Amino acid sequence: MKLPRDFSGADLAKRLGRLGYAVTRQTGSHLRLSTSERDQHHVTIPNHDPLKVGTLAGILNDVAAHLEISREELVQRLFG
Repeated sequence: MKLPRDFSGADLAKRLGRLGYAVTRQTGSHLRLSTSERDQHHVTIPNHDPLKVGTLAGILNDVAAHLEISREELVQRLFG
């Protein structure tokens, strides 16, 4: 599945909330999300509209590695 091209940082934060992530702070135009699922994990998301595809891919790779699933499975859960 291809990554969406018109996705904002706020939309991504909302969808990651379904997986147990919550916004813990905001500094400028960046959101910091944290989860305690499978140990502590933090990810920083620029609150831009739209997110660059490479930035989105990097964030998804990081989250997928933490959840120990493939990026394709994560994309399917979030956008499918």
